[in-house]
Amino acid sequence: MNVRRWLVAGLLFAVLWVFVRGAALTPRSLLTNFLVGTAVGLPIAYVFRRLYEEEIDLLGTISAIPYVVGYIVVFSKEVIVANLDVAYRVLRIEPQFEPQVILVPLRVQTAVGITTIANSITITPGTITLDHDPDENALYVHMIDGRDPEAVVDPIRTWEDYALEIFDEERSPEDPPPEIRVHPPDHPPEPKTVPERDAEHGPGGSVTEERPGEGSDR
Repeated sequence: MNVRRWLVAGLLFAVLWVFVRGAALTPRSLLTNFLVGTAVGLPIAYVFRRLYEEEIDLLGTISAIPYVVGYIVVFSKEVIVANLDVAYRVLRIEPQFEPQVILVPLRVQTAVGITTIANSITITPGTITLDHDPDENALYVHMIDGRDPEAVVDPIRTWEDYALEIFDEERSPEDPPPEIRVHPPDHPPEPKTVPERDAEHGPGGSVTEERPGEGSDR
């Protein structure tokens, strides 16, 4: 069943309004704040309706709610564990850090799916997303301890399993994840763009020699 997306956005704003206002857990208070949030949210959502798709699959969205809850649970657990791990490493007499960069190919393909995974990695202490390779649909991930890359990637694969269902991706959690690639710590991934100075200079940074007939006459 498809419905106007701005209607759903307005109702979600109303629900958010109830939480932000800290409504008392009584039917009257909840209903009053929800109606106020609806009165505020629907006009705003209607004004900005051109910023998103016209319709949304309501049944598909509702069916994704359990996966959203699951994602939040496993992600929150991993953030807590990672915080404790980083704190332990910092407070040790001899801090233990063996940084490493790995390339993590993804199964999610939509922009929102890739962004969700990339942001989750960055929010989790001890890891950060450096870049996204659109050709390979993979993320460059930096970690503070690269002795066991698979242990770091396992939670990412779990998040991706939920994201595949949440965003209705083409691939499914049953599809085997691609293998990761490890980069030596002293050889970070090459940048995707060429620095401006390299475009103006020849190989090795030297200024290219002006050929006869080029440039202004002297």
